[in-house]
Amino acid sequence: MVDIVELAADPLNFLTAGVGVLTFCTVATLAAPLAKRDTLGVRLKAVANRREELKRRSRDALKGKSLRQVDQTWYKKIVDKLQLSRLLEDPKVLDKLAEAGFRGPGPISTFYFFRFVMPFVTAGLFALFLFKINPSFGGFSVNTRAAISFLGFGVGFYAPNIYLSNQAQKRRQAIAQVFPDTLDLLLICVEAGMSIEAAMQKVAQEIGSGSVELAEELSLLVAELSYLPERRQAYEGMSKRVNYPGVRSVMTAMIQSERYGTPLGSALRVMAKENRDLRMAAAEKKAAALPAQLTVPMILFFLPVLFIVILGPAAIRVTDILSSTPALK
Repeated sequence: MVDIVELAADPLNFLTAGVGVLTFCTVATLAAPLAKRDTLGVRLKAVANRREELKRRSRDALKGKSLRQVDQTWYKKIVDKLQLSRLLEDPKVLDKLAEAGFRGPGPISTFYFFRFVMPFVTAGLFALFLFKINPSFGGFSVNTRAAISFLGFGVGFYAPNIYLSNQAQKRRQAIAQVFPDTLDLLLICVEAGMSIEAAMQKVAQEIGSGSVELAEELSLLVAELSYLPERRQAYEGMSKRVNYPGVRSVMTAMIQSERYGTPLGSALRVMAKENRDLRMAAAEKKAAALPAQLTVPMILFFLPVLFIVILGPAAIRVTDILSSTPALK
């Protein structure tokens, strides 16, 4: 055990292990698209199950019964035993999970469980590294190392929220990329005489290869339009789940179209143009920020190589001249 600790405390071994981990992460990142499997069928199956669940819920409501999903995982048992839902109560947890694509009671218990466990895990990892693996790291005193280990509690406490925010942002970007094209397809279907439910279901099947997330949301919206007591609730639910300005404006236009009888085709045409402008503005914003982001990589990686290429032959020539001149030897 002592030999293992001494090997881990050696900075050279620690650096070698870090390089190995980074190399593995790079290879895994490059190979991830090749190993990625199509999840469209799984998501559409989940939407179909959601539709069947709404059907059963509607039938049981007529019978005076209530059908509710029950989470029976061991996460739920720990959360209920320790009353973590009350101790770590977050009023916006349902909205955060919905934006990240997690639904049902299971993800709620999982979120509260990891929000309780992660502070102790991160603090323990910080303490293990600073007190056992490499006590001389940074030359910190014992009190400073203890304070840094204590900061692990805060890192672990906010880690689940950061994970949900990242997942929601990725999901929102995937939806925003294909949403203008989706509105064009929806406009064609509506102007061809299809109902809004049939049009959304057809468009969800067509755009599944481009954005599984949006196809899932549209299929779920069709199911909620069929079984919720008010259609407005279905539109507002999708607007809240996606939390994207373009989707919110379209859902608002659909609510107004059904309430006041305004033409849906013209509203979809205008919304498609606006969402296309939003997508173009986002692309222009990224392009404008690219030069500033490339400044540091150019200084660190491109300029040294450029100096070597330009000054290298001159330095070699000067060295040859100095070595061949007898008076300078």
